Amino acid sequence: MILLSSIINEFKDRFFDRYKNYVLPGHKKALQAMVLCRQEHSLHMLAQCTDHNCGKQIYIPHSCGHRNCPHCQNHENQQWIDNQLSKRLPTQYYLITFTLPKQLRDLAWKNQKRIYSLMFAYVQDVLKAFTQNDKKLKGTAGFTAILHTHSRPLDYHPHIHVVMPGASINEKTGLWRVKPSGYLFNHEALAKVFRAKLLQAIVDNGLRVPVNCPKQWVVDCKDVGNGNKAIVYLGRYLYRGVIREQDILQCENGMVTFRYLHAKTGQYRSRTVTGEYFLYLLMLHVLPKGFRRTRCYGFLHPCSKKLILFLQMVLRVNPLSMFVRKLKKRPTITCPVCGAVMKIIMTKIPKPPTRQADCLT
Repeated sequence: MILLSSIINEFKDRFFDRYKNYVLPGHKKALQAMVLCRQEHSLHMLAQCTDHNCGKQIYIPHSCGHRNCPHCQNHENQQWIDNQLSKRLPTQYYLITFTLPKQLRDLAWKNQKRIYSLMFAYVQDVLKAFTQNDKKLKGTAGFTAILHTHSRPLDYHPHIHVVMPGASINEKTGLWRVKPSGYLFNHEALAKVFRAKLLQAIVDNGLRVPVNCPKQWVVDCKDVGNGNKAIVYLGRYLYRGVIREQDILQCENGMVTFRYLHAKTGQYRSRTVTGEYFLYLLMLHVLPKGFRRTRCYGFLHPCSKKLILFLQMVLRVNPLSMFVRKLKKRPTITCPVCGAVMKIIMTKIPKPPTRQADCLT
């Protein structure tokens, strides 16, 4: 397997030289973090055996914890998925995708935080309005929205996925309504309203809409059954990078080849680019500092935990029985001598001399 850190070390100078006009401070921090992730020359943690008769100590290289690193935060990724599954309700779920047309991608790249925030705001506004005005729902919507900035070949393609139950609740009367059919909203109507609201907001924020902006935008709305697979799929890239190291096939002669799963055929395809362009593709998807990729609204908001529990009780739902995967705990560190559990007693220690304690890499 080809390590991402080795590709960064080999091509980062060329990347900074060729794309110096596109490099942001966040890009430098991301590359530096991924290079040092769990490396012998990075900071270490000191773990000690909990068995007092053993007391073995080992040094473990720190993970970088960066949300674009393919090694890190898998546990947080799993926690998010499990949390979303625990809020499942017995109704049909839908996956709705709001896509920004390619003519606006340059504007989005140059104003990332503002455009992404506007996208979230008006996706929320559109879905709440459609739910309130729907004859079979007429209530408050609940949904989870996730921002993705990449296509499968890693090109810049900002869009928001929404996982939404086909149901609503009246906050005044507590009436729970479910839309029985496999149809939620008209995708053309969603696209038309979303386009109008977002373009007006862009103008109101002092930005210029390109003259070639298309009149028809793309919004997809499809039935995804009980929603489990959609939640697991969308949660895959929340807390780790947009590519797995096992999908990097080759790095030779200044070129990097990686594979991706084609959406329509369901088969793997490969793409070969220069090393510096490969790093550029990765950096396209580093979000602005502090920007949240996922947000929950309505009765699925984190502040509505009591409401969710009430609905599950009334509807006689045991959320644990609806899980597709078992809850996983964070992996424990075991002592190499006696096999007992070890605990971290110090963090962020410079690389220690090997004679003071063993190192685990």
